[in-house]
Amino acid sequence: MGYGITVVGLGAGELEQLPLGVYRHLIKQPLVWLRTKEHPVVQELEAEGVAFESFDSIYEANDTFEKVYEQIVETLLEKSEEMAITYAVPGHPFVAERTVELLVESGANIQVIGGQSFLDAMFQALQIDPINGFQLLDATALDLERLQVTQHILIGQVYDGFVAGDVKVQLMERYPDDHPVTLVTAAGTKREKMMNIPLYEMDRVAEVDNLTTLYVPPLTDESYLARDFATLKQIIETLRGPEGCPWDRKQTHASLRKYLLEEAYELIEAIDEEDDDAMIEELGDVLLQVMLHAQIGADEGYFDVRDVIGAISEKMVRRHPHVFGEVTVEDANDVVANWNVIKQEEKGEKKQSQLDGVLVHQPALMKAEQLQKKAAQVGFEWDDVSGAFDKLEEELKEWRAQPEDETELGDVLFSIVNVARYFGMNAEQSLERTNRKFKKRFEYIEQQGEIEQMTLEQMDRLWDEAKENGL
Repeated sequence: MGYGITVVGLGAGELEQLPLGVYRHLIKQPLVWLRTKEHPVVQELEAEGVAFESFDSIYEANDTFEKVYEQIVETLLEKSEEMAITYAVPGHPFVAERTVELLVESGANIQVIGGQSFLDAMFQALQIDPINGFQLLDATALDLERLQVTQHILIGQVYDGFVAGDVKVQLMERYPDDHPVTLVTAAGTKREKMMNIPLYEMDRVAEVDNLTTLYVPPLTDESYLARDFATLKQIIETLRGPEGCPWDRKQTHASLRKYLLEEAYELIEAIDEEDDDAMIEELGDVLLQVMLHAQIGADEGYFDVRDVIGAISEKMVRRHPHVFGEVTVEDANDVVANWNVIKQEEKGEKKQSQLDGVLVHQPALMKAEQLQKKAAQVGFEWDDVSGAFDKLEEELKEWRAQPEDETELGDVLFSIVNVARYFGMNAEQSLERTNRKFKKRFEYIEQQGEIEQMTLEQMDRLWDEAKENGL
């Protein structure tokens, strides 16, 4: 465990703001290790006779902060094996101080002597009360998905124009370009400076340094709040609430079933049409169905949307061990094979048939393809596509012999799906594309005149014309 490390917080200001106990400890030390000399109290302490050794050179020698912090901690642990040492950090040791966090994780023998956090000075400078909700984030590791736009946001380590520019670009994905923000430098010191600017200008300000923190006030713009997941969740809760919509309140999982199918098909149509605006709308409609089902689950006390999100997140991690674990795969086929094995283990049920898992209620062409894929996993398929083509020709002959037999037609369709599978084609999608193509060309014919008065030859000529026009 070594001799131990005393971690001292230097506070957010000058010497006069340093707690007496911290000051007395520092002036007794033969040497104090500093994470960085870039702090207003350091020069004053040096004038008082305190000797420092800083780690600033490590910042210059490494390309990531994590490497810097790891090297600092490694050095501190080595030094503490030889003697008791003091390590001083800006602010409070347990506020935005990764090196102290790493020391704790290492199991080092540490003692912490407080220090005023820069947060106190920030709240005072900005005149905000954190009880209304705030987040403290790191500019060098900003995670937009965890950012709560309705709260006060403080973003530290905005130490140069490059970092400021990166933060600006990210924030503009969640806030209006002209959202008011405040750059606060050296809060709580005599050189405290505050600059109120619109978000889009924050990287044009030259006066930022290692003591600069960005303040982003809560977002109130309704058009931007509407894009937040929490807003959608609240809307659905309201619609299903006592004072909500009568139609939404009376829905059940069973009554919504048909709408989910309709919305899914409308989304597929938008995808096929490559219509981005329609995809946005239809994806929203599908999400609405998910949210309604989740809210019904919450109302009945069985589950809510967090359970839904948690379940799919855990499943994706479990079923992708080649991404989140140590498993190695060669190609997509290996991924599918692993997926099926893991899925079977999760179910914990003994397989009754190789065809288990194929959904009963789905379009027949899709079902045929899934059945064939399942059978192929145990070798029940032709060596190459020639065998599949021969089988198709055989089924066509049998249908010609009995054209009124529906089962013979089914055999032909099943064989067509099998041939398509050898070429990596999806029969359901292929037929849907042909349906849309037929619809466009037929509508073209209708637009050329009274279709009821046309001969087959005229319609056929117009059909070819539509084809030549790219329809």
